Amino acid sequence: MQKKIYFMFTLLLAVFGAFAQRQMEFLDRGLVAIANGKDVAISWRSLVTDAEKTAFNVYRTTDGKTVKLNQQPLIEATFFNDAKVDQTKKQIYFVKTVLAGKEKEKSKGFVVAANSKPYLSIKLQTPNGYSPNDASVADLDGDGEYEIVLHQVGRSKDNSQSGVTDPPIFQAYKLDGTLLWSINLGKNIREGAHYTQFMVYDFDGDGRAEIAMKTADGTIDGKGIAIGDTTKDYRNSAGYILAGPEYLTMFDGLTGAALSTVKYNPPRHPETENPTSDQLKKLWGDGYGNRMDRFLGGVAYLNGKTPSLIMARGYYTRAVIAAWNFVNKKLVPVWVFDSEDGTPGNKAYSGQGNHSLTVADVDGDGKDEIVYGAMTIDDNGKGLYSTGIGHGDALHVSDLDPNRPGLEVFDIQERFDDAGASFRDAKTGEVIWKKPSVKAGDDGEGPGRGLSLNIDPRYDGAESWVAGAGITGIFDVKGNKIANNTPPCNMGIYWDGDLLSEILNGTKIDKWDYLNEKTKLLLNTADFNCASNNGTKATPTLVADLFGDWREEVIYKTTDNQELRIFTTAIPTKHKLYSLMQNPQYRLSIAWQNVAYNQPPHTDYYMDETMKKPSLPNIKIVNPTKNIKK
Repeated sequence: MQKKIYFMFTLLLAVFGAFAQRQMEFLDRGLVAIANGKDVAISWRSLVTDAEKTAFNVYRTTDGKTVKLNQQPLIEATFFNDAKVDQTKKQIYFVKTVLAGKEKEKSKGFVVAANSKPYLSIKLQTPNGYSPNDASVADLDGDGEYEIVLHQVGRSKDNSQSGVTDPPIFQAYKLDGTLLWSINLGKNIREGAHYTQFMVYDFDGDGRAEIAMKTADGTIDGKGIAIGDTTKDYRNSAGYILAGPEYLTMFDGLTGAALSTVKYNPPRHPETENPTSDQLKKLWGDGYGNRMDRFLGGVAYLNGKTPSLIMARGYYTRAVIAAWNFVNKKLVPVWVFDSEDGTPGNKAYSGQGNHSLTVADVDGDGKDEIVYGAMTIDDNGKGLYSTGIGHGDALHVSDLDPNRPGLEVFDIQERFDDAGASFRDAKTGEVIWKKPSVKAGDDGEGPGRGLSLNIDPRYDGAESWVAGAGITGIFDVKGNKIANNTPPCNMGIYWDGDLLSEILNGTKIDKWDYLNEKTKLLLNTADFNCASNNGTKATPTLVADLFGDWREEVIYKTTDNQELRIFTTAIPTKHKLYSLMQNPQYRLSIAWQNVAYNQPPHTDYYMDETMKKPSLPNIKIVNPTKNIKK
């Protein structure tokens, strides 16, 4: 009997030891307080590192006098509504953790100004002729609080359109509005949704994030130092950039200084920096740079422990995906997958990419795969499977069906065919169900957008729907039609107090009224002079769990382009979940959200009102005080 017990114990150790701890960023308590009519709503993070029975006390300081607001320590939701506050005065809020009846850690204080607005404001230094577009967040200085890396956009062009663009500009801001740096990518990087994908993450594990982007001759880093030859101008008469050297640069997140610059992989052509139109057409499918200059990016834990940079090129025809590590301040290649390099089986992966990608551990081995539209690349850089369904726009990966093991993928196909929408097993690629798309008059190219979110509690799993192309209604995880009408399908957000998702479209947050099949408005940020980005995609600057409890914040630009406004919910909740930013798949979703056609983030677990408490991820928090020199 003792041998059997010892054997089982050894086996358990082997199973748990097989999955390495993921190195992830340190987060502070993330306390936020927001005016809500006559009240102030206060919320803060529950962290993976918290002891199981951690409770909290909430304090407010007014005119130098501090009072505790709750009578008993708060053990459920990390949310408190202060209904006894004089909003004509400045208030400072903070929380203390409580363990075994004793107060321990004290959070940073959060200042609520007198007569404050129901949002947080970041004043911008927007260059003339530019407007704020997509953003990402990471801890650039190692203090446990996120900074914002913002893409400022001037004249831009889609790959299919000729014309000269303005140089892409990136800026880093602290939440108090301090501008840390600006990077100008220069005239030899074309501006547009498909050209510049920027990855912001702590790639080397020193507690501070870096930023990686494609660069060229004339890029100016955050210290004002040029990369390459600033005298070169490779733009042709149509405004395309089809010649000259291409680089990949890792920049320091705190200063914007270029740390490591290497040749971009894959190049336009393996034999020359200046390919002819015929050479491009043979390799990519057209000769003017449309298909060739479709870039995607991401971050993945390919070894299950440390993050790697993923940079990719092409998806209509040839698809090339390259993985890099950042070691000793140098970019180091890991592997390259090329659908057209002659490797047996790789040809099946051509033409399967989307205008976005997702990173997730689809096979449950603790290491991440790259879900590249209708195909998936394994953590070792080899093809895992290709469905052959072809190119699409929108893509969603999560535990969409909680009654099936593992994760599922909801994908759309941007043509009129038998799989205008499809639902598949994320590990094997098995198509569980699909819906044909049908051309009806001048109906474009097929489905352009699709969403998969849990919005109807009457059905287990996420609900999925598509915009146009003859695919009408909402479908459950079995492919059954459960509603005739659909909400918009650009983005989603966790906003109100329940565990269902809300609809985020343009400047509006809506609740889906599943009984009457219509939306109910919760917030319209246009009432606060905000605007969305990216044309008909109508996406915000960013949606993410930036601070506060597990629910998400949304960032918008103002209509005058001079400010970012961050909205956080003031609706009470009874639910307590660890910060979504500590869920590995969700955190990587925030890193790639800015890529091409922005998609909403997803956790790796299913969320609804009947869910059990999600298991804690196996993560290792980087100590920001150990390696950082301020």
